[in-house]
Formats: sequence, C-alpha cells, structure tokens
Amino acid sequence: MKRFDIITEADARALEVGATVVLASGGHITPLARDTLRARRVSVVRDDEVAPAEADLVAAAPVRTVAIGSDHRGLALKRDLAARLRRAALAVHDLGTHDATAVDYPDIAALVARAVASGEADAGIVIDATGTGSAVAANKIDGVRAAMCAEESVARHAREHVGANVLCLGASLLTVERAGAIVDAWLGAGPPEPRHVRRLAKIRALERNRRP
Repeated sequence: MKRFDIITEADARALEVGATVVLASGGHITPLARDTLRARRVSVVRDDEVAPAEADLVAAAPVRTVAIGSDHRGLALKRDLAARLRRAALAVHDLGTHDATAVDYPDIAALVARAVASGEADAGIVIDATGTGSAVAANKIDGVRAAMCAEESVARHAREHVGANVLCLGASLLTVERAGAIVDAWLGAGPPEPRHVRRLAKIRALERNRRP
C-alpha cells in the first residue's frame, strides 16, 4: 500500500478507485482531498491504527484478476459470470468444472481459494447449488475469508466489514441477473476500515489458537 505524510487533492485524484493507502502518524489530509477520497472510495489507514502484521487482512483493491470455479450444478451460472467479468475488462481464471460431469464442490472451492491465498488472483468466486458448502470448504484455506451471499447488501457488507476475498453463490437460489448484481456489489465495495481490520485480526487469532 502507498504511504503518505500528506494527501493533497492531486494525490487523491491519482489514486485508483477503491484503493487503500497508509497515512503516517501525524499526517494530514487536505479538505479537498477528503472529498475526493470519499468519492473514489479510497480508504486511508493510519500507521497507528493497523499494525503491519494486520496489513494482509485488507482485501486486494481494486480487483483486476478473478479466479472462478463451480461444481456441475453451478456450471451455467459460472459461464455467464465469467463472461460478465471479462466484459468488465477483468482477467478471469476459470478453474473448472468445464462440463456437466458430477464433481465434488470442496475440490473446486479449494482450487479457487488457493489461487486467492497465493496471490494468483485478487478475488475468487465459487458456485455450487447453495454456496454454503463451498464457503465452508474455502474457509479452510489459510488467508481466505469466504462468504456465501444471496443479496447485494450482504455481499457489500462481506467485503467492507469482513474483508471477504472469496464470494460463494448458490446456483439454485439465484437468477443470472441477481447473481450478476451481487458480484457487482461485492467487487465495487470498499476495503475494510481499520476497526474492521482489528476484528479480523481477532478472528485470525482464533484460527491460530484452535486446538487440533
């Protein structure tokens, strides 16, 4: 993330929509820059608000590359969404499945989750019948925060509050149009604010301290 001692109007206009930047302790944002940052959905994190160890909890923004996958139940919806993402000029990694032969959703969810965790993709989308199973499976991969979303508001909340970097959808629950709107809301949401990042750090602590 870029680091500033002062953010001016010119700096704010040069930042990408949805980006996250770091402001040094005691740093300053000019009044005009504040309005521009808000309009461009740029999040400003102060040095003293988020520890360096928590920086990796902020989901990548803006999203340029999406890994997408589905089991056989979500095949048709996956194809439609992949085409939609490409029309939006995003790079799409289609990780399967590629035909109607039955496959197990945990395998596909793991492929997508690992692509996100490794940095191969900025975000991931997994589709099965309801999205629930894929969310459970994807969340077993370190560094992944997967959320099953059936509404636009939930998708936006998942990214802005929980830093969800994998979106799980249910093909039996959604029309193509509804699924597309949910994906747009999720990708268009801003990154978590510092208070949410601190809460994500507590979730990660729970994961690291769990007993076998």
